[in-house]
Amino acid sequence: MSGKDYVEKDYYKVLGVPKDATATEIKKTYRKLAREFHPDANKGDAAAEERFKDISEAYDVLSDEKRRKEYDEARSLFANGGFRAGAPGNGNYSFDFGDLFNGNQTGSGGGLGDVFGGLFNRGGTRQAQPRRGADVETEVTLSFEEAVDGATVPLRMTSQAPCRLCNGTGAKAGTTPRVCPTCVGSGTVSRGQGAFALSEPCRDCRGRGMIVDDPCTDCHGSGRASSARTMQVRIPAGVQDAQRIRLKGKGAQGERGGQPGDLYVTVHVDAHPVFGRKGDNLTVTVPVTFPEAALGGTIEVPTLNGPSVKLKLPPGSANGLTLRARGKGATRKDGTRGDLLVTVEVVVPQHVTGDALTALEQYREATASDDPRAALFRAAKGA
Repeated sequence: MSGKDYVEKDYYKVLGVPKDATATEIKKTYRKLAREFHPDANKGDAAAEERFKDISEAYDVLSDEKRRKEYDEARSLFANGGFRAGAPGNGNYSFDFGDLFNGNQTGSGGGLGDVFGGLFNRGGTRQAQPRRGADVETEVTLSFEEAVDGATVPLRMTSQAPCRLCNGTGAKAGTTPRVCPTCVGSGTVSRGQGAFALSEPCRDCRGRGMIVDDPCTDCHGSGRASSARTMQVRIPAGVQDAQRIRLKGKGAQGERGGQPGDLYVTVHVDAHPVFGRKGDNLTVTVPVTFPEAALGGTIEVPTLNGPSVKLKLPPGSANGLTLRARGKGATRKDGTRGDLLVTVEVVVPQHVTGDALTALEQYREATASDDPRAALFRAAKGA
């Protein structure tokens, strides 16, 4: 998009907002229009697609405080006939927009290039920007106890880092890279597409802003090399199986002073022979005898990495009843602990002999009039 087009377009009118509209008003209006004219909501409608491009272009400028200020200043130069084409002598002067924006006028000191430099990226040679390091992914396997209480584990990672031989320049010792003539050292180039000017990495220098004529023998001109390192990583308490943890700034190193990437750790947790996990709570199944379930009593229950606890079992406890031991579960993010959920499993003896058999037979005779299935049959018959 040319500088002339930029100045002549009224972005406030495109969005339908006043020139003194706040950032919040501009954002609200843009979202409403974007939903209305989005191509996905208007398939095959060329006019809606063009409208969507126009409002996107307008919002791209007006939503950026710096660009909006530059845009307002640029338009004010052309307001009220400040620059009009015409014949000399009648107050009008003839200007060539190409000269005006490209800074080719004699004695103009660059014309209006300085004014529009920030808008059209014509402010001269640009420095290649710092590049953030890549994110790194790895996996770790923890025991059930380590996942519940947290653990510090060693992780050996291989990632890209500045080449040690050339110190990240990519050039052979005794030589230096040269500024890429295509992107003028910025690492990016603009590509026009309809009403948009899209920025993308320069293909000639691959986004580095520099071209290496005599490459380093180790990194072959990339400036990067594989680096293996071992680091101690703290896995927080309460982590669950298959959870992905982000460790900020622990990934690959950046280029040209850029921030390092992040480290993403996928955690695998080994199963425990006794305990299970349900969110912040631990689970355990505890067998009880028939007399304990029928008559009630106090049962002793194991905990993870701690002393056992005693829980009161109420009389007439059914199989599958869940009791709760508070504060005996997994550690939460705030340092508190979940609960231990204790499921009762009534154990039926496989072989009954002697006094136990006699006692059970007497019990059966004493409770012969109590049919536990009577309600079931009544419900089945609709009674």
